[in-house]
Amino acid sequence: MSPSPRVQRRLRWLLPAVLVIVWLAVGGGLGPFVGKLGQVATNDSAAFLPQSAESTKVLALQRSIDTRESVPLVVVWTSSPSPLPPGAATAAEAALARVARVPGLAEPPTAVIASRDGRALQAVVPLRADLGDQLHATVDQVRSTAAVGGVTVFLAGPAASQADLVDAFAGIDGLLLGVALAVVLVILLLVYRSVLLPLLVIVSAVFALGLAGGIVYLLARQGVVRIDGQVQGILPILVIGAATDYALLLSARFKEELTRQADRFAAMRTAWRRSVEPVLASATTVALGLLALLLSDLTNNQALGPVGAIGVACAALSALSFLPAVLVLLGRSAYWPARPHTGDRTSSGVWRRAADLVSRRPRRVWALALAGLVAAACALPLFTARGLPLDETFIHTEPSVTAQRVLDAHFPAGQGNPAVVLTDARQADQVLAATRATSGVASATVLPAAPGSHLATVDAVLADPADSHAAEQTVGALRAAVHRIPDAHALVGGYTAQQLDIQNTAAHDRLVIIPVVLAIITFILVLLLRALLAPVLLVATVVLNYLATLGVSALVFPAVFDLHGADASVPLYGFVFLVALGVDYNIFLMTRVREESLRSGTRAGVLRGLTTTGGVITSAGVVLAATFAALGVIPLAFLLQIAFIVAFGVLLDTLLVRSLLVPALVYELGDRVWWPGRLRHGPTHAAAADGRSTVPAAEQ
Repeated sequence: MSPSPRVQRRLRWLLPAVLVIVWLAVGGGLGPFVGKLGQVATNDSAAFLPQSAESTKVLALQRSIDTRESVPLVVVWTSSPSPLPPGAATAAEAALARVARVPGLAEPPTAVIASRDGRALQAVVPLRADLGDQLHATVDQVRSTAAVGGVTVFLAGPAASQADLVDAFAGIDGLLLGVALAVVLVILLLVYRSVLLPLLVIVSAVFALGLAGGIVYLLARQGVVRIDGQVQGILPILVIGAATDYALLLSARFKEELTRQADRFAAMRTAWRRSVEPVLASATTVALGLLALLLSDLTNNQALGPVGAIGVACAALSALSFLPAVLVLLGRSAYWPARPHTGDRTSSGVWRRAADLVSRRPRRVWALALAGLVAAACALPLFTARGLPLDETFIHTEPSVTAQRVLDAHFPAGQGNPAVVLTDARQADQVLAATRATSGVASATVLPAAPGSHLATVDAVLADPADSHAAEQTVGALRAAVHRIPDAHALVGGYTAQQLDIQNTAAHDRLVIIPVVLAIITFILVLLLRALLAPVLLVATVVLNYLATLGVSALVFPAVFDLHGADASVPLYGFVFLVALGVDYNIFLMTRVREESLRSGTRAGVLRGLTTTGGVITSAGVVLAATFAALGVIPLAFLLQIAFIVAFGVLLDTLLVRSLLVPALVYELGDRVWWPGRLRHGPTHAAAADGRSTVPAAEQ
């Protein structure tokens, strides 16, 4: 016996109500964990070195020699441009004795060394590597304890840089979330002229972020995933951007269906059924693209893969469960004051004109769009990703950057970050001689061996700044020299060697991961579109968009941001985000094009698909670009560069590639775009009869 109509009506209200209650519990219960991610994050750069690199092996051997793992903090006293006052050296030694009693030191400080120009003194204070949240306080205590009358104290070296890095990421959760949500809300209010819908989209994104943050926090606590400040900053941006995109696609389709049928439940069933495939395809594409980062040999890249995939999955889940539930409960009121009514026209005049342009001059449209992208890509050779010097790592001049400049001005440029050579103690003299004979090495000394150890350590002060290309060349030459010594088993590490290994590994990662991501995207598109030519065409356009974006970035970074290079991981991060997210919009467009083409043919279908999806995809692109631009509030060059590449690339893809280039190419190819398959569509007059085609009758 089937339920009565009254019971059926009650049951169909029950499921959405339960879903809303469940998501309210998820948001309230897991939301606070987003603010706790900093508790399980690490900003120790040594923890994210290439796993198989020579510098990583040196670090591991150093830890085995001395369990008191340390991070050097360089104290510099100077009165430049004047000479040091009398007694400054004695006062510095007395201050250093007080510094030795500061909690957090791994071992006693080194002796005070005077510069050749007589205007500066320096000493190295080894801090414990496991200070964690106490690092910043320890650095501040060393700064105050090392004060000497008549001179200025600066703190340089890796420990000082890490302390500034902690400052840069301090409070990023609340700041990023507030900026991103405010930007999204303002844009949605302006675009949709609705009061309630933007709030619903925001709530959907916040719930997705709460779920993702809770899962990531718990996994990080168990050591299953690891996060650093960069991953911590990217996660909320990625989740909010993806959740907003998916929410806009569903809400726009629901609004469209409400203009065709009066029953809100029937309208939502149609909207959900038509949206679930592109949303899942998009989320799968982005998630698998991020998971491809697990193939990287850089641990921070590996960390972003599963964390980002979790975030995207939560975004799709929220958009396909919470949002449809709350929309169907509210019905047309969700779009107040612009409530949709049955029979309303939903397509925008702007996108009708764009479709008309594509239909009249398809070849001219795609040729001009292609020429513009190729012209922008011509600047690609100017894009360099060999890492940034220390003085460009932060957007603002941080204390450690100023201190490093002072140190370089009075001491050999590599004094604060020497190269470290580990060798068999029996060959230490030969290794020392080879090190001193290497061009670019200012000085070298053998450090006392640890008791019972068969390894000796040679510290090599480089003539050039440790973050320079010249220093990297010196390390390369030094490695070649010491590797030739029989039975020495010498390895070269230290800051410069680590940066060199990171760059080499990043270049290798690009060669491995980029083809994998392209293969994943192409495979998903082939399954989604049941064709081969269309997926290849779409992938080619988003790759060209990526190359054009890097070309523009090569001009913008030095001219606007005063950054003369890019972090080694920027091209890979930019590719994964931009290509995977760029395919999103083509998925949204082409699934609708295929749906419409089944009714009225490919050329009519692409025009109908453009007019119906143009507004929602463009607004989604603007929101995503603005969301990623929020990363610029963190004063780190790496995140600023990622923010620009993704924001500019998404806008270029949304406004040019997806709006003009792809529709014009598909229009010109016609049914051939679905090769090797054949698209079976109904008679063209059927499309015209239900008012779904915007193509002139002669073209239908």
